[in-house]
Amino acid sequence: MDNHTWLEETKLVGTIVTLMPLQRKHADALIEAASDGNLWELWFTSIPTAETIDMYIEKALNDHSLGLALPFVVVDNATGDIIGSTRLCEISPENDRVEIGYTWYAKRHQQTGVNTECKYLLLQHAFEQLNVIATEFRTHWHNHVSRAAIARLGAKQDGVLRNHKKDKDGHYRDTVVFSIIDHEWPMVKHSLNYKMNR
Repeated sequence: MDNHTWLEETKLVGTIVTLMPLQRKHADALIEAASDGNLWELWFTSIPTAETIDMYIEKALNDHSLGLALPFVVVDNATGDIIGSTRLCEISPENDRVEIGYTWYAKRHQQTGVNTECKYLLLQHAFEQLNVIATEFRTHWHNHVSRAAIARLGAKQDGVLRNHKKDKDGHYRDTVVFSIIDHEWPMVKHSLNYKMNR
């Protein structure tokens, strides 16, 4: 499948959330969402602040134009409010692989059903529309909440990249890598559907 197909902007509609293509006009709504819980205070992740939001969006849109990412905002279907952001990234059509990353939600929507449905929509798009052979997840070693959430999806831990890259404070971080591969998707899909229908 060619790169253009992978990068085609699309809307992914679920029962409780919809993923919409990220746009510059979403800046204020994203800051409002991140303010719920002051998410930028989490030292082991990169959440935009009022000072960095423009740069955050420009990087996402630039990565999209370079063929590296497909960024979304997460919209609460009940209110129409933007409650977070996520993206398909490290896009590799030549290897039929993609990563799901840059995911965060306003604190009041964490540990609800938002993450499960959001990941379901992204995984379904990756495996059933883009026909990937693997979807990857990466997170900071110290982000135990994220690691647990990824494992709950049905992803398996591939390993740990030691001293992988510098974090926003300039310290080298260890990165935990998880993945779901194509033949696992039917069972993961079944499991996620069961969780969402409960």
